[in-house]
Amino acid sequence: MTSPINEKPGISQHERVGSRGSSDVSQNNQDPTDVNEKLANPLAGLSSEQVQEDAVRFANNNGLAHLSFENLSELTAEDKEVFRREITHKWDQPKMLYFLVGLCSLAAAVQGMDESVVNSAQLFFAPQFGVNTAPGDPNASQNQWILGIINSAPYLCCAILGCWLTDPLNYYLGRRGTIFVAALLSGVTCIWQGVTNSWPHLFVARFVLGLGIGPKSTTVPIFAAESTPAPIRGALVMMWQMWTAFGIMLGFIVDLGFYFVQDHNPHIKGLKWRLMLGSAGIPGFIVMALVYLVPESPRWYLSKGRVTDAYKSLEILRGKPLLAARDLYYIHVLLEAEKEFVPEGRTYLKRFTELFTVPRNRRAALASWVVMFMQQFCGINVIAYYSSSIFTQSGFSNVQALAASVGFGAINFVFAFPAVLTIDSFGRRSLLLLTFPLMAICLLFTGFCFWIPEEKTRIGFVALGIYVFTIFYSLGEGPVPFTYSAEAYPLIVRDVGMSFATATTWFFNFIVSITFPRLLGAFKPQGAFGWYAGWNAVGFMLILLFVPETKSLSLEELDQVFNVPTHLHAGYALREVPIWFKRTVLRQKDTPRQPPLYNFDVNRKKTYAPAAGGH
Repeated sequence: MTSPINEKPGISQHERVGSRGSSDVSQNNQDPTDVNEKLANPLAGLSSEQVQEDAVRFANNNGLAHLSFENLSELTAEDKEVFRREITHKWDQPKMLYFLVGLCSLAAAVQGMDESVVNSAQLFFAPQFGVNTAPGDPNASQNQWILGIINSAPYLCCAILGCWLTDPLNYYLGRRGTIFVAALLSGVTCIWQGVTNSWPHLFVARFVLGLGIGPKSTTVPIFAAESTPAPIRGALVMMWQMWTAFGIMLGFIVDLGFYFVQDHNPHIKGLKWRLMLGSAGIPGFIVMALVYLVPESPRWYLSKGRVTDAYKSLEILRGKPLLAARDLYYIHVLLEAEKEFVPEGRTYLKRFTELFTVPRNRRAALASWVVMFMQQFCGINVIAYYSSSIFTQSGFSNVQALAASVGFGAINFVFAFPAVLTIDSFGRRSLLLLTFPLMAICLLFTGFCFWIPEEKTRIGFVALGIYVFTIFYSLGEGPVPFTYSAEAYPLIVRDVGMSFATATTWFFNFIVSITFPRLLGAFKPQGAFGWYAGWNAVGFMLILLFVPETKSLSLEELDQVFNVPTHLHAGYALREVPIWFKRTVLRQKDTPRQPPLYNFDVNRKKTYAPAAGGH
């Protein structure tokens, strides 16, 4: 048995961890590596004859004898070309599949618009509702908290209620039904926001909006992953982040478009901000109207015993009966394997507690928590929600602030594209260690620029600092958290782990949103940007100490990585810093390196998880 840690000074024999995770107790008293292998490929170890016999039995028992599983060993040249073309022409897919992908992209854009339209609208509804946050107002401190409460309401709802409704909604309504309900709630509550007449009324409307945001943010990526074929599924892992960024940009554009709307009806005051908030509901209604035009997730159908419906869904999404039959059977055996390792009596709460009671899971949960926490406390959503207020304080007029916010949204979206390449080229941990110090520098620079006395120079440099910060965010902390969290957990608890990760990001989104107006009032822009620059420095240390690299690692290698005790990983990382400084900065190439922390067995079989949780 190979140890993941070479013997070296400072690490005693009893501290070394076996490559199969012997230090941990797995969820069912089984080797966690065996569990991962079984869930990643439930057909492993079976002969062709056994697979064929089981497939025929499955088809006959479910009224699908016409699928002809008994002829699997006699594939024609045409059948072989179908399988070959699936790999060589992986983007040649049925139109319905691309329609489904487009619908999921639109749902992500809805999410982005929900987040960004309030950015500019608050410039107008806050004074109308008597929420004056200007420093000279006697109630400025109280009003700053009120503005934070209004803006953060959806994310509070997501963290405490919305995300946790995802499981029961999906269980009873399916993926399409959950998206329908979430899109309906998003659309209705956006219109509701536009007709409110007081800040408590607006707070309630925005709180209910969280019931749409939470389930939608969790369900749409799952729906896309479960409906797409394996060769292109990995490319969809980052789609949610990319098109959410597009929605944020679109929200800023809409705000700028409605800026020039005037109040012509004496009975309607504040028409421009009402249109800004209400406009975010339109894409939600479009998603609601279209979602039942696409097939339901075949995996959900199979989980309900609706085998014929699952096959019809796959036939539409794959375009070839042969591919549909293969994927149908494979989803079936994977669901059976999951039942073996997650029996009926094993409650959701029990699996949630195992995130923290099983050491391997706990270390993955810690790493996932760090990247999700820092996605909020790096400061990006401060800009996404309050950029218009920030720009006006630097000297921009209202319309200039809205235009500058559009620039922020555009940069956030455009630089999401190269992130697709950099995340796999440079690795998750490496990108974060590179971009966190740069983001800290950008925020310090932006804060200091508020002291520039000449207005044109000041507003130019403030915008520059925010834009460059956004570029570094889009390349690092933007795409990494959800990708990292999906990889870090063992398959047996991955769904629970992702729920924990999603709730983490929404909770700290709420914390950031509610505190920033008061932070801006108390610390002024210089102190507020310095505060988040400091958190980026903290983030660098947290990544260094607690977040190991996961890029391109097999399930077995991930078990090795997360079976290393946290204090050993942190100690190794701290010793690596002076070595890196001497070799890279001082160019002392003869500085000896540490022995590798993980000693992967190159001859050992490697198992890889289905990307994004697909089948």
